[in-house]
Amino acid sequence: MREIAYLHIQRKIASRALRAGQPVSELPVSKELGISRTPTREAIRQLVAEGVLEEVPGRGVLVVKLDTRDIAELFEVREALEVQAVEKVAGQLTGQLELGNLRKIADEVQELALELDHSGRERLNPEQMTRFEATDLGFHTYLLQMAGNQHSLKIMNGLRVLIRIVASRRVGHGKEALLRIHKDHRDVITAIEANDPDRAAAVLSAHIRASQKERVEQFVQRERESALPQDINAFIRDIQAELT
Repeated sequence: MREIAYLHIQRKIASRALRAGQPVSELPVSKELGISRTPTREAIRQLVAEGVLEEVPGRGVLVVKLDTRDIAELFEVREALEVQAVEKVAGQLTGQLELGNLRKIADEVQELALELDHSGRERLNPEQMTRFEATDLGFHTYLLQMAGNQHSLKIMNGLRVLIRIVASRRVGHGKEALLRIHKDHRDVITAIEANDPDRAAAVLSAHIRASQKERVEQFVQRERESALPQDINAFIRDIQAELT
């Protein structure tokens, strides 16, 4: 039951039903799942220990809020795990079935780019962005599965939840970004097929660092936008005080 509650809370965060700063308490989760409060309490404690939730005096347990340093560190851990995995995969004999599956996942991003081009819009809509995120996650998860390291998969699952907290208001990708991501994924596959661990690692490392830069920039922009109305109101109050 603890695992059920644990995964349920993770899914709610990943689907953005729970956002950064929102409270998470035993009773509502227990009622949603139809289980007792004890396993729910244990699941919440585990998520607090993993850094997904945080205890705030006077406010209870909340979905964690991250800053730019946290985001950078999350991507650094992700890079270390994924680069190690792709080096292992590229250094061993990989079957055509696995390579075919990886190509199929990668090409779903290209299909989204074509769909966007035909729509005449500049960016993916929320439904399309959800599909992109599922496809992107599928590609990187499949690489880890090919490496056969279950511990890395478990750690990455937690990292992904934390990163999704940061990405709760992420704007949709444009065609240029989609084609760049598709090319990166395809280049990784080419390096794996050529049994070139160094090339695979270099491409994937650059790909993850580009994503890190994007997320940090979006976070900073979002923080500026959320603070702007408060700054304007404070400015108006100061002017009014000087005139009275």
